[in-house]
Amino acid sequence: MRRFSELLDRLVLTPSRNAKLTLLVDYFASVPDPDRGYALAALTGGLDFPSVKPAMLRALVTERMDEVLFAYSYDYVGDLAETISLVWPVADTGSQPAPALGEVVETLSSLSRSDAPAVMASLLDRLDPSARFALIKLATGGMRIGVSARLAKQALAQLGSHDVAEIEELWHGLEAPYENLFAWLLGQAEKPESVAKALFRPVMLANPLGEGDFEKLDPADFAAEWKWDGIRVQAVSESGVKRLYSRTGDDVSPAFPDLVAALGEDVSLDGELLVGDPSTRTGSFSDLQQRLNRKTVSRKMLADYPAFLRCYDLLQTGGEDLRARPFTERRARLESLMPSLDPHRFDLSPLVAFAGWSELERLRSDPPHPVIEGVMLKRLDAPYLAGRPKGPWFKWKRDPFTVDAVLMYAQRGHGKRSSYYSDYTFGVWSGAEGDLQLVPVGKAYFGFTDEELKQIDKYVRDNTIERFGPVRSVRAEPDHGLVMEVAFEGLNRSTRHKSGVAMRFPRIARLRWDKPAAEADRIEALTALLDD
Repeated sequence: MRRFSELLDRLVLTPSRNAKLTLLVDYFASVPDPDRGYALAALTGGLDFPSVKPAMLRALVTERMDEVLFAYSYDYVGDLAETISLVWPVADTGSQPAPALGEVVETLSSLSRSDAPAVMASLLDRLDPSARFALIKLATGGMRIGVSARLAKQALAQLGSHDVAEIEELWHGLEAPYENLFAWLLGQAEKPESVAKALFRPVMLANPLGEGDFEKLDPADFAAEWKWDGIRVQAVSESGVKRLYSRTGDDVSPAFPDLVAALGEDVSLDGELLVGDPSTRTGSFSDLQQRLNRKTVSRKMLADYPAFLRCYDLLQTGGEDLRARPFTERRARLESLMPSLDPHRFDLSPLVAFAGWSELERLRSDPPHPVIEGVMLKRLDAPYLAGRPKGPWFKWKRDPFTVDAVLMYAQRGHGKRSSYYSDYTFGVWSGAEGDLQLVPVGKAYFGFTDEELKQIDKYVRDNTIERFGPVRSVRAEPDHGLVMEVAFEGLNRSTRHKSGVAMRFPRIARLRWDKPAAEADRIEALTALLDD
């Protein structure tokens, strides 16, 4: 555990992506099996210990210290794992050595829920604060150390001088602790042969289209499609095995059994996952969220929120890999395939006819459906390339909506922001003149600079009127309040919010120190967007 805890400590304190890559490569190169493989599984979300829950860990620590003192400590630190690792009392374990990472993983994997408290307490007693932090992060799965699964795979590619796409294509046929993978990367064995079927193929991503790009691009070289407000997925069927993957390669099949069951044989489709019926109704992202991140789906949910795939691309069919073919050929093959698919579960993403950039800009600014968030541009001669290559694909999103809202609540962040109030809930005015009330419409934790964060944090501390655990209620009245210009991608109706609306991807666009709180927007400005 010592090497793993050192790795986590250094990753938490290292902001640079390249520096994080160096740390990961050095760790994978120097730590032996199986520890490095289990570390890789932890970083990529491949470990699950259902017997260890945060509530159980809180109960353990409050058996060893005053509950109120722990609550104050947690409020100050802002991270459960860090708080427990620091306040856990030092135990006399004699000469008992700290366990290795592999030993810990194998122990946690075999735990029953009844045995978990005693085993976790014993492990915490044997570790120093840094290793306790690593143990709790490992057990609960909430790393929050600035390392994505993609970055970990990029480190593997750098370790073995391979393309990361090659590793991603192998990934779903491998299992922790990945000893055969490391042997190949280090030149000690042949490339692993995956026997798994319906594997994920690394997706092709688009670059944002900037103003200067128009001068370099010829409209005649590109096709345009609508960019829908769903989630990008890949539907794969091979030898009777059918799976649905997110764009990062996570298997989301259990949440969408209706779509998976309707998938044809020996095909790999790239598209946008949406809710509704292709011919009659395309639901909002809020509708889609009802189905996301579920292990099982009820019959009622299947009926109320049916899923379908709006197909963008055809990657493989009948055992033939089409990714090296130009877009025009893949598109023609996709059009030929569509009649064989269930029309209630699959439809073809329509091409947008345009004569030039000015016409496309007009269409982008006023799309025919509220669930459209922009357009995609794809070079007609471009192959399907993994990652985000510059040039073949561009995304041109609609300009964000903005609203002037008033800060209502603030909460401490995590990691390096744990000592700052960096998570903000904001609202707009509702009611008649003389009886105005703020109703919350969203929450955001980014969009501001470090200097602005310090300014807002000071404002929160100077204007706190109530505290609810880690949350502070901030003075917000027509004659006193901090106005924030909030940018967001869309709006949905919501029964969970008092305002009746919920923002999609809100972020702080700028601070309006110059604007009186009374002049912030009213709820009618937002509900008008829903009516449109």
